[in-house]
Amino acid sequence: MTIRPILIHPDPRLKKVAGALPDISDEVRVLADDMLTTMYDAPGIGLAAPQIGVSHRLIVLDATQKDEAPAPLVMVNPEVILESDERNVYEEGCLSIPEQYADVERPAEVRVRWLDLNGSVQERDFAGLWATCVQHEIDHLDGVLFIDYLKPLKRQLITRKMVKLKRERAREAG
Repeated sequence: MTIRPILIHPDPRLKKVAGALPDISDEVRVLADDMLTTMYDAPGIGLAAPQIGVSHRLIVLDATQKDEAPAPLVMVNPEVILESDERNVYEEGCLSIPEQYADVERPAEVRVRWLDLNGSVQERDFAGLWATCVQHEIDHLDGVLFIDYLKPLKRQLITRKMVKLKRERAREAG
């Protein structure tokens, strides 16, 4: 299992719509393992394949609390098939937009359908942080970042901070 580099916004690959995976191959399983390793190392609660530069509809998540046993989920070609009218606001962050957080309103509950790594169709209802996390990660597959929900001025401010961060990291790398 390899820790993969996470793309930092702005990067055009983060704005592309990812392609569906036609089947579950060993390469997809290795990618999922790498993504979980990368997510836990970051540390984060979700990661989408486009965030590591792979344009596939694949996400991993684990929104368990620190005192709970890990419950990693791998979703291939996930889609929200039902969402509640009730809304929730969570302060969201993103591994591709480090150390920046903002309140985002989303449906409080969602039903998601996806393929597991055995190619079986799965369907589950999510609420609370899990619902926010799965919607955030599916957004990545559609080229949408959490800052796209913010007012333009706030979005521009965060983008400028990320440009500066990328410049500093490039200088440090040398």
